[in-house]
Parts: sequence; C-alpha cells; structure tokens
Amino acid sequence: MDTPSLQERAAPDGICYGCGGQNPHGLRIQSQWHADGTHVVATHVPEPQYTGWPDLVYGGLIAMLVDCHSNWTAMAYHYRAEGREPGTLPRIECVTGQLGVKYIKPTPMGVPLTLKARVEGEVGRKSRVVCEVYAGDTLTAVGDSVFVRVDTAQLKAAAHGRDT
Repeated sequence: MDTPSLQERAAPDGICYGCGGQNPHGLRIQSQWHADGTHVVATHVPEPQYTGWPDLVYGGLIAMLVDCHSNWTAMAYHYRAEGREPGTLPRIECVTGQLGVKYIKPTPMGVPLTLKARVEGEVGRKSRVVCEVYAGDTLTAVGDSVFVRVDTAQLKAAAHGRDT
C-alpha cells in the first residue's frame, strides 16, 4: 500500500493483537478506504498456526479479522462524517458492542483473504458494520456487528473498578 493505513495514521501506538502496529506478536492488519468511497478494505494471509481443520482457516481467526477490520471501518466512518482525517485530534475510538459472524463456506488456508466492510447504519455513538470475507473471489463469511464510540480512558477506568 502506498498510502499509510488507517491504523498507521490514527493509532500508530496501537497494541491490539489484531490490528495494532506496536504488538510484536499481533497480526497487524491494515485497513484502507476503497476507491469507491463506501467500503474499507484489508487483506490478510493466515499463517499455518491459524489452521482449524486441515487446510482450513480457524473460525476464531476469521471472527478476529472481522472484529478489528469492522471496528476500523466504524472509526473511519466517524472521522469522515466529521470532515476530519484519521489521526487528527481528538482521537476517535470505538469498541465492539456486538459481534456477529455467519460462516458461509469453508475458508481455505494459503489463499489471501480480502475483508470488505461498510457502515450500514449509524445512530449517535453506535454504528452497524457489515463485513464480507473473501478467499479469492469466494465469499466465505459475513460479519454483522455493532461498534460503539467511546472514551477509552473512561472505559479502562470502569473496567478496573475506577469509575470516574
């Protein structure tokens, strides 16, 4: 990719296992706006340790890819809706409110996966994102999830029992 990814632009310090560039053990997926201006796309080639059944991708990996990529789709949507570039302050962050994945066909190992996501509905802080997973030209899974815009400092404090 010639253009820095959404993750590189908006969260260069990210440590998420799926999409954080600073996680040395993570997948480091990178998402970009598609030329159509509606979809956000990413590609990923699963490594052998993510095998489920022989020669098939582990379903949990597919769910993680859908989760991270869909979340970045929601955040990119919010930046665009506010007329701002990813990475401008204040930082926009979302978390998963509901994750849904429908497995349509087995996903083969050794084939680049393409994730293609779009916001299907937005109400205030919540965005519904639909994410299609393709192995080559074959649709193998569809995510239908909800992401919630949050203040992560408040979220972290609440998770550790330090409500503000």
